[in-house]
Amino acid sequence: MKTLRDVKVGETAKVMKIHGDGALKRRIMDMGITKGTEITVRKVAPLGDPVEVTVRGYELSVRKDDADILEMS
Repeated sequence: MKTLRDVKVGETAKVMKIHGDGALKRRIMDMGITKGTEITVRKVAPLGDPVEVTVRGYELSVRKDDADILEMS
């Protein structure tokens, strides 16, 4: 399974599934990350946390733990 954490800088991938439950899943969806959304990875911090992405035309920083629950194509 490929997650958002596995996507390289400059690449674009599509969200296939959001794993997780409850408040975590709701928070991710409230940020505009839903099934079928394309995400472009812009930067990764030196220690890998956070990951800066572009979603629906805006920049967003996502923690490593949150990036691990996003299954990408």
